Amino acid sequence: MKTPQKPWSGRFSSPTKASIEQFTESVSFDCRLAPYDVRASRAHADALHSAGILTKREHQRIDKALREILMEIENGKFQFKAELEDVHMNIEHRLRKKIGDLAGKLHTARSRNDLIAADMRLYIKDAATAIANLITALQKTIVEKAEKNIKVIMPGYTHLQRAQPVLFAHHLMAYYEMLARDYGRIADAAMRADVCPLGSCALAGTALPIDWEAEAKALGFSATARNSIDAVSDRDFVIEFLAVAAIIMIHLSRLAEEIILWSSTEFGFITLPDEICTGSSIMPHKKNPDVAELIRGKTGRVVGALTAMITIMKGLPLSYNRDFQEDKENLFNAVDTVAACLEMARELISGARINADVMERAADSAFLTSVDLTDYLVLKGIPFRTAHQLVGKIVRSCEQTGKNLQDLTLKEFRAFSTVFEKDVSRLLSARGSVERKTGKFSTSPKEVQKSIHHAQCELEKRK
Repeated sequence: MKTPQKPWSGRFSSPTKASIEQFTESVSFDCRLAPYDVRASRAHADALHSAGILTKREHQRIDKALREILMEIENGKFQFKAELEDVHMNIEHRLRKKIGDLAGKLHTARSRNDLIAADMRLYIKDAATAIANLITALQKTIVEKAEKNIKVIMPGYTHLQRAQPVLFAHHLMAYYEMLARDYGRIADAAMRADVCPLGSCALAGTALPIDWEAEAKALGFSATARNSIDAVSDRDFVIEFLAVAAIIMIHLSRLAEEIILWSSTEFGFITLPDEICTGSSIMPHKKNPDVAELIRGKTGRVVGALTAMITIMKGLPLSYNRDFQEDKENLFNAVDTVAACLEMARELISGARINADVMERAADSAFLTSVDLTDYLVLKGIPFRTAHQLVGKIVRSCEQTGKNLQDLTLKEFRAFSTVFEKDVSRLLSARGSVERKTGKFSTSPKEVQKSIHHAQCELEKRK
């Protein structure tokens, strides 16, 4: 079979070596951009017709052929060929097969440099929308789980040590807030990708009378680039998208880690259903939280993609460089990974059974109400630092005698300070502790219910 002629072959006296073709081809991965490439080509054909470069008949033939090519791509019937280098040349080659030399007119007033930048921006806009929808779905599941378990109390942690009693719903809603920021960041990234680079050509623009604003509008871009050199050499929008993706994954990894801990025998706070767990090939009793572990592990892929993209861009001179070819595989993998992990995180939260009695026993143990005892002394007029020292001594005494704060009698409390009165006993339960946290954004049932209601209203506005 005869190798198709390269579009740039006129300058060269010998064909490209097979090993070079294999090393430099990108169609094996940038074929994913084919629908966007066809969209951009159809809009460009419209602009060429408006400029008088294509006749009405030529425009109709090109547009009809491009629509047929898009159908082939969508039906999985389009045959991509590595020897044609990239997605652009594969589509142009197929167009030439359909309509002959007329296909050569379509590349008037454009370059692969501005075309790939347009394709990538269109792809990121769609990917951002898809990920934003998945974030919303996970947030809805979190809110539903929090509202269903609004009365459940658990130990809050610092340094992975039990610290103070909190509502489980309050803890869970912290992840809602992380994801809310992620939702805003992904929208910001999409906004900065929403700039059309077409018209920049290779780097210097064109002398042909193309209405680039109309072409940008036809493709759904809200703005056109303001500098042709920057337009073809900018990949900030990829870096920013990957940075947002990495932050999302860091949040999901933190959630996954807590699910792993909570589902362990040592914690026993939650039970994961069999259908979202896996077993051991040697230990019959095992039920492993592999989904959560993989979310935690896959975070490395996305953080790695961000690191790779930043490294690729470092020190590149203006304008276009072939190094940019290396942006796509990392981006595509990151999009797929984030999307899958958001969906799996939703499955984990939805499926988890909350062991409320285990959580509450843990929250009532040890000295988790020591801050409440300190506040009690402050309200009696004792300076906070003095109160802190005094409660510390009480805790140390309890540790030495094997008691909890709830076990102490009023006489024992008064041995440390005579300001203690009978009402001190009301401070020592985990439930009483959370109910007293009346400050804004705190763990009290009233404040947590407010945060859930606010989240529900916020999610409703996204529809």
